[in-house]
Amino acid sequence: MPKRKKPEIELYSYGIYSSWDRKSRDLPKLKKISTEIPVFPDVEFGYVLKIKGGKGEVLEFTINHPPFFDKDGKTAPPFSGEVVINSNDWEFFLGDTVWEPYEDKAGKWELITRLRGKEIARKEFRLFLP
Repeated sequence: MPKRKKPEIELYSYGIYSSWDRKSRDLPKLKKISTEIPVFPDVEFGYVLKIKGGKGEVLEFTINHPPFFDKDGKTAPPFSGEVVINSNDWEFFLGDTVWEPYEDKAGKWELITRLRGKEIARKEFRLFLP
């Protein structure tokens, strides 16, 4: 069985981005490189990975966030999921935005991406109330 070639991965950018339409193929545009994110309505933050040679691979991601309550009044678990790389020259945005109440979104947010069970990117952001 031939050995799979390891995809090339670059953490291309991180920080504050323009609002992202998750249904669009276009990624949000970088507005400011920073790991210090002021909490205000609809602020979008995260990072972009550029991946070459990974078509068909599955990325797994986790977003660890400060403790806040979900709609059922329970502490929300980390956000997690997976996405299939659909081309050999691909860009992936991992990020989030804030919503009311804003006070409980302030704190440490940690974004992690894995490929084949190995961590390929990690970035920590500190969200603060201005």
